[in-house]
Formats: sequence, C-alpha cells, structure tokens
Amino acid sequence: MPNAIKRSGDGLALQVTKPARAARLVEETDDENIRLATIRVFAFDGLLLVIDIDRITDENIVELATSAALDTVSIHRVANASLQIAGNGYQVQLPGAADAGFHVGDRAPCTPAPNLLVIAAEESERVAADIVAIRREQV
Repeated sequence: MPNAIKRSGDGLALQVTKPARAARLVEETDDENIRLATIRVFAFDGLLLVIDIDRITDENIVELATSAALDTVSIHRVANASLQIAGNGYQVQLPGAADAGFHVGDRAPCTPAPNLLVIAAEESERVAADIVAIRREQV
C-alpha cells in the first residue's frame, strides 16, 4: 500500500524509504548512510518528478519534464528540495505538491527509476509509467 502525503514543516512530504533505495537516491553502508541525493521536484497536475540533479544530465531532465508537461498539459513549480532521514527511513519534501493537487492524507504511489522517483495520483498512472519507461531508456 502506498504511503500517504503528510505535513512536514511548512510543506508536504512523503515517506519514500524503499523507492529511494531502489532509485539509488540513497546510498548506504552497514554503519550509516553515505549519500542523500541532491534533488529537484517538478510538479505537474497529479504528478511529481523527484530528480537526482547530480546523476541525470540536463538533456535527460528536459526530456522527462517535457514529456510530463505535454502528457499532463500542465507544469506548476520546479524547486530544489531535500531528502531527509525520518524515523527508520527517508522522506522527501514535496514543494509544489499542493499545486499539483496533492493533499495531506492522499495515498501517493511512488515508482522508482534510476535516479528518479515518480509520484502519481490515480488518474496519472499511465503518464507515470511512460516517464519511468523514458528514464529506463535513457540509462
């Protein structure tokens, strides 16, 4: 079952421990975490892209964002964000989530791809699958 959007500080966040590990946004060793990705969040209607800006080229970011914008016929906010240790795992801050139509308590399926998380509302699942497929083709 997907985690729910929660309030964190002045904004919204989502617990993303397993997807963040699968996307390699977090690299750990046995003794402690080594790397938390530097991320940027792109907000579209019903869709959020969480991108590791150090590991995805600018050209590939443009391709992902353009595809999402064309498929959703929207773009709201693009902002640097943080991946944080929270509880026994990790959470991602989601600037622009409210603009994209997400609210506290919403279930938010999160699909990992290499250096990318795609968070999609139910009506955006096809777009999310397309974005993940594009990212897998890029690597």
